[in-house]
Amino acid sequence: MASHDNDPDAQLMLRVKGGDMEAFELLVERYKQPVINVIHRTLKDATEAEDLAQNVFIQVYKYRERYKVSAKFSTFLFTIARNLTLNEIRRRSRHPADSMEDDRPDAEDHPVKQFEDHKTASPPDATLRGELEEKVAEAVQSLPENQRTAILLCQQGDISYEEIGELLGVSLSAVKSLIHRGRETLKQLLKPYLKTGAWRPDTRS
Repeated sequence: MASHDNDPDAQLMLRVKGGDMEAFELLVERYKQPVINVIHRTLKDATEAEDLAQNVFIQVYKYRERYKVSAKFSTFLFTIARNLTLNEIRRRSRHPADSMEDDRPDAEDHPVKQFEDHKTASPPDATLRGELEEKVAEAVQSLPENQRTAILLCQQGDISYEEIGELLGVSLSAVKSLIHRGRETLKQLLKPYLKTGAWRPDTRS
């Protein structure tokens, strides 16, 4: 703990803990843009990034009385930002059908359309897509927490594996392992449905 005693931002946060609003405003001014940048890299939406950043600082102020100098202030702050960002990713997880195999050499640019070819042409395409997305979402929700979150983060666009690791607090190799295992599990879960239309989320085949 002593190694963080000289962190000027931690000292500002201790002043906030004591009710110093000027110190809080200094921290917001100093960190608002870096927090927005971190969130925006994940969500790809500038307005939502600003809104979520505001919520981050609301949480910082809300928990001021419990703050202890056990780490750098920036670690404390970005942990809150990471948790709120992950909560938002999970909230968006209703349609995770687009990029299960986006980095595999044999994956097509449009995996959903590839899956749809297994279906008969009688129902409308929109119905098939909606049904597939529902089954994929259900399969994703059945994954272990870290695998599920890593898969969902992959589907956000340009976020790198390194950035996923920062958000999850794990190494690059762990991110790759989580995504690989998650995709393999999803393929096994979805295989019977794609072949027969039957949905058995507990399948082991």
